[in-house]
Amino acid sequence: MSQVTKERNETEENAQGWRAIVADWSTDREVFRHTHWGKAMMWIFLLSDTFIFSSFLISYMTMRASATMAWPDTAEVFALTIGGQSIPLILIAIMTFVLISSSGTMALAVNYGYRRNRKVTAALMFATALLGAAFVGMQAFEWTKLIEEGVRPWSNPMGAPQFGASFFMITGFHGLHVTCGVIMLLIVATLVLRGHYDRAGDYSAVEIAGLYWHFVDLVWVFIFAFFYLW
Repeated sequence: MSQVTKERNETEENAQGWRAIVADWSTDREVFRHTHWGKAMMWIFLLSDTFIFSSFLISYMTMRASATMAWPDTAEVFALTIGGQSIPLILIAIMTFVLISSSGTMALAVNYGYRRNRKVTAALMFATALLGAAFVGMQAFEWTKLIEEGVRPWSNPMGAPQFGASFFMITGFHGLHVTCGVIMLLIVATLVLRGHYDRAGDYSAVEIAGLYWHFVDLVWVFIFAFFYLW
């Protein structure tokens, strides 16, 4: 067999291999035998997001440990005056309770989704989205309060200027994730309510949305511990 013939055969084999891959993905076949492709892609996305949040939190701890000016006391900075009494971290505690509660409603939504209970699944997902929206609303109030007190990403009248930069970056990035999660939940819940997944015979989209939402809640636990309690 000549060299030209060998090269032609190898080219044809490579072309057939690529055509098989394209045909597999274009027909929406599952790449892994026992794992839905959407779930696998979500896990990969969450893993990459874990690295980003880890980098933010490690940078925050390094920045705080090396700050030359006094770091603001978060118990005082995030205190609210209710009935004439200053209560430290009360808003943060409520936000944490709301977000953790939303994990419970999301877990129930996944459970009822696999039971093919369309109405209950949609109702629980709408409830989860409502709790997420409430969290974002409280976070907006928190931002407004600090901005009115003079905190900026480049300055801070209460101490170390790095406080403003780290606060707005970390909580803002997490708040963006929660907002995107609320939008995703509303879309999936609407499709559930309309019977889209009943006709498709696949409720995996509910579980995929749940994976994302539980991740967002877990990240907040670390932000709460490292940023607000330290």
